[in-house]
Amino acid sequence: QVQLVESGGGLAQAGGSLKLSCAASGRTLGTYAVGWFRQTPGKEREFVTAISWRGDRTGYADSVKGRFTISRDNAKNTVYLQMNSLKPEDTAVYYCGARYLGDYCSTAGCYGSWGQGTQVTVSS
Repeated sequence: QVQLVESGGGLAQAGGSLKLSCAASGRTLGTYAVGWFRQTPGKEREFVTAISWRGDRTGYADSVKGRFTISRDNAKNTVYLQMNSLKPEDTAVYYCGARYLGDYCSTAGCYGSWGQGTQVTVSS
């Protein structure tokens, strides 16, 4: 089982940027598809973006297309989420999930391993 740790969250102003990291231990993250999801109190975990284990396929939620970019550095066993042009509605806890040898998937149930989450707060 791969263990995941998210970092990079914090407070940003609207229009600003943050870069989240999803670091893996225990297994090679390069054999996992990785998805980023976000959640606000009382709501379901929402798909943000994901990347296939080969890194050749990505998917984005319509709400973040053109603003967020997912990438992976297998040498560092890390997947990144670059978030630009942040909006107050991006405020949430962001989680990364891993899916062994899978294509990217926009459903939380596809992912068998999750990190503890990192809080992102965007002020207007």
